[in-house]
Amino acid sequence: MQAIHKACVEGKLAASLSVISNEPSAKGLEYAHQNGLKATTLNHRDFKNRAEFDHALAELIDRHPPDLILLAGFMRRLGGIFTQRYDSRLINIHPSLLPRYPGLNTHQSVLDNKDAWHGCSIHFVTEELDGGPVIARSVVPVKLPSDTPETLAARVLEKEHQAYWRVAQMCLERTIECQDGHVLYYGKKLQYPILL
Repeated sequence: MQAIHKACVEGKLAASLSVISNEPSAKGLEYAHQNGLKATTLNHRDFKNRAEFDHALAELIDRHPPDLILLAGFMRRLGGIFTQRYDSRLINIHPSLLPRYPGLNTHQSVLDNKDAWHGCSIHFVTEELDGGPVIARSVVPVKLPSDTPETLAARVLEKEHQAYWRVAQMCLERTIECQDGHVLYYGKKLQYPILL
């Protein structure tokens, strides 16, 4: 979120931001308040189930319909009704080269499997965990045996900070779109994710 905001401040990303967090103690909320961003908390623990939370979140979002919804550190699965409502405007960044290693502990999984490459993927969000169409990837080499999950995570995070706002800008410019479950790049079906 901070990298996205910085890109806006520096004029690299033509957007204004509002922040919604499902976690009242999220550090991003403090950053948002300190930097004059509109920030709201919607604690998922206040709802009986995922569907009720998703409905309340959609109502909150729709008060000021955004051109794009970026998930950044949002660690909750969103249901199908929610993801379909925003299917071409909802994107996420994940610390692996999807479809490899959806979910958690991606850096350890890369090391356990002795992969030569790791990185991050930016994708449109569907109900399937980290399973939506991949827009772009950014890659880092794995330096076995010197790498640890922490060193690998730090290198991937640097790539995430550069790649996410660039994809967001392409989505806002409509260079990138999602149609019928496919990523379109300048109106043509993308055969492979963009390498950033």
